[in-house]
Parts: sequence; structure tokens; C-alpha cells
Amino acid sequence: MKNAMIRLCAGIVLGSLLITGGFAQTNQKLAQTSFQFLSVTSDARAAAMGEATTSLQMGSSSMFFNPAGMAEMTGTVDVSASINQYIADIKYNTFSVAVKPADGDYGVIGFSAQFVDYGDFFGTTVSQDPNNPKGYDDTGIFKLNAMALGVGYACRLTDQFSVGGQIRWARQDLGNSIVPNKNPQHPIYDSAGTNIIGYEDPTVVMSNKLTPLVFDFGTQYKTGFKSLVFGMSVRNYSNEVRYVYEGFQLPLVFSLGISMDVLDVLGRAGFDQSLNLSVDASHYRDHPEQVKIGLEYRLLGALTILGGYTSGSDDRNGFSYGVGLSQYGFAFNYSYTPFGVFNKVQRITARFSL
Repeated sequence: MKNAMIRLCAGIVLGSLLITGGFAQTNQKLAQTSFQFLSVTSDARAAAMGEATTSLQMGSSSMFFNPAGMAEMTGTVDVSASINQYIADIKYNTFSVAVKPADGDYGVIGFSAQFVDYGDFFGTTVSQDPNNPKGYDDTGIFKLNAMALGVGYACRLTDQFSVGGQIRWARQDLGNSIVPNKNPQHPIYDSAGTNIIGYEDPTVVMSNKLTPLVFDFGTQYKTGFKSLVFGMSVRNYSNEVRYVYEGFQLPLVFSLGISMDVLDVLGRAGFDQSLNLSVDASHYRDHPEQVKIGLEYRLLGALTILGGYTSGSDDRNGFSYGVGLSQYGFAFNYSYTPFGVFNKVQRITARFSL
């Protein structure tokens, strides 16, 4: 049985990699979605494990990956806060809290928040002055930002099957755009006053501030064999959004995951330790499919060493690393992700469970 399980896990990982590799070669999808900040992971534990989190129990942070994971909370309250120093000096901060009233008889209620600061930008427009040597006019410094606020719920329908969902109010402010006016007013006539030769308002200023509703939902199933768990999630489901004259979808992603403490099969060598293996296969609306593999080694319930790999990562080498410490209900995790020409991405998460 032990050898059979090892071969099964290896087969799942290898098969997922081969299938996803085939999709990635024939299914190129680029620049098809907006609100990309919803796809960026800030939780350090998840990032260190290559984001292979669909079948894991992440406490209140589950709302960012698979809301069904909240249902397996062991405590009454779970709070997490993350800081993500992302590429190009973009700052991501996330916060989540989950509460399990009446010992879980009524499920688990959660709240999430995500804040993004894109930094300062210099605005310019095409100059209408033919004597301007630069060819453009400065319009001053402006800031871009985004946020998402959510409320979620998860419950155990049986001892083995859990479901969860979340609704988020998302807001993204990308400033204003000066675009051609499709319905210009105030025509300019020729000297005879009979023919229109132009318009006084050929351009118009349009706002790029949108506030759609976003839906996430998922399930988790404990197979009953050791700690083997299957998970499924759908994230970032929403109506199309429109910037000025162009429409975009949100970054919808569908994920299937499997995870297990492999020491349940291999043995624990007589002391407190665990080795969680997690594998996700994700289908994206805006880029090729990916397989994500995560490992989490926990020693004496206090020290955690994490590693992960994400296939098809064109902008980085696919590997990620992390370390964590936990004691007396407090936990701190740090992750490091090499990011190609952007050097690295570092994340820190603090969690408290009661």
C-alpha cells in the first residue's frame, strides 16, 4: 500500500505537468483581463508553496484561495495580515479575519481586505503647440490604487465535505484618460457657414474608476484515506468591466488541488513532524494553464520550512521558498520569490489564532 501511494502521487504530479505543458504550448492568452491585482498572492505561506493552496486549510487566508478552507478552522478566531513588496515598487497589503461561532454549528464567517498602492506617475498629453520641442505637455503627478473588500462564509456539510463562498466589492482607480470624442459637440463651420470643417472638442476626459462585484467559491473533500484532501475553487467571477470604449473580463481562474501529509505513509521517525505535499492544476482566462507544487515541512509544531514550484512562469524561474515560526497561537511566515529581471518579491504574514 505504501509503495502504491507513492506511485500514485508521483503519477498525479507527472501527469499534471505533461498535460499543462501541452496546453501552454497551444493556448497562448495574453492581455485579456483587467483588475490583475486580484490575482496577486500576498500570503507568505501560500507564496512560498508556489500558491498550491486549493486543498489546504489556510484559516481566514482561505478567502484569498478557496473559501471552503475556512470550515476546518480549529480555533474560534483567526486573524492574518500580510505585506507584499511586489515588483516595480508596487505595495500590496491584505487583511483577513474569520470567526467560528457556536463551535462551528453555524459555519464560519470571514472578512477580507486587499489594498494596492501602484505609486506615483507622471502624466502627459500630446502637445497642441507646434512650437513645443518636447511634443507633449506635463499634466502633473497622479496616483493609482486599488482595493477589494469581501465577506465570506464556509461550512462543513458532512465530516468530509466542506463548501465556501465569498463576495467582494472591488475598486480600481487608474486615473483619467484623454481620448477621441466619439460624439463631439460645437462644430466649426467654414467661412460661408455651411460646411463643418472640425469640432471644438475633439477629445474628452474619461474616468478609469470601476467598482465591480466579484464572486469566489470552492469545495474541499476529505477522502478518508489518511490526510488526503481534494479541493476545487473558482475565483474572480464577475461581469465584464469597461474602460472608456474597451471592455475587459476579470482574471477568472479555475483550480483543482490535492494534498496530503506524506509522512502518514512514510512514517514519522518517532517525533513530531509533518511533510505536506500539495499539487494544484489551474486554468486561467488570461494566460496558459499552470501546475503548482508545494512542500511544507513542520518540525515540533513550531518551525516550518516551505518550498514551491509553478510551471510556465515566463517572468520568473518558477521556484519559491519560505520559512515560518509558530507558537502560542501566533505564527509568522516569510517567503522569497526570484522574479527574473525584477529581482525578487518578498512577503511577510503574521497570524493569530485563538
